[in-house]
Amino acid sequence: MITLYDCSTAPSPRRARILLAEKGVAHETVQVDLKNSQQLGDAYRKINPLCTVPALCTDEGVVLTDNAAITAYLEARYPEPPLLGRTPNEKAEIASWNWRVEFEGLMAVAEALRNSAPAMSNRALPGPMDYPQIHELAQRGLRRLQQFFVTLNERLAGRDFVATDRFSVADITAVVAVDFARIVKIKPSDEHPHLQRWRAAMASRSSMSL
Repeated sequence: MITLYDCSTAPSPRRARILLAEKGVAHETVQVDLKNSQQLGDAYRKINPLCTVPALCTDEGVVLTDNAAITAYLEARYPEPPLLGRTPNEKAEIASWNWRVEFEGLMAVAEALRNSAPAMSNRALPGPMDYPQIHELAQRGLRRLQQFFVTLNERLAGRDFVATDRFSVADITAVVAVDFARIVKIKPSDEHPHLQRWRAAMASRSSMSL
């Protein structure tokens, strides 16, 4: 049985949860308590020395420790529905937009949050090492996030999906990024009508409640 090491309140494992649901893959779930730093404990380090979630243990006993690997594995093993594209052009477009959403959206939120939240003092980056917060990076993250909303809104004008003409992993990543932005008090407004329409449509998918 596939096992997902998860944290119900964190954005990164939510991407894996949605992906598993969209693929219809049965799996077990083990919650990792990030609030109390369980990911840094010896027991979890033996599973994932990177001290991050998600981690996915496959039927073969291989542990995948990031969303890129998890997505590649699940797409290869469970090709339907295809979430990384069917044609070469689709695959390229989805890969490009998924990367942009990660870099311009998710990383911007993380930059703003991790460099400002008192609870993350000296934990400005995930993983086994401690890193100090840099206030200026928090401010830059907020500016980057605001621009990301503009970019995504423009991209979604006249479109139902972020990358191609069908639902893909880029939509999963974008939903998680947009929802995660609320933690730094930024959310789509009337200035982002296409983004608001798309997010409302995404809410109809049962996977998005996970």
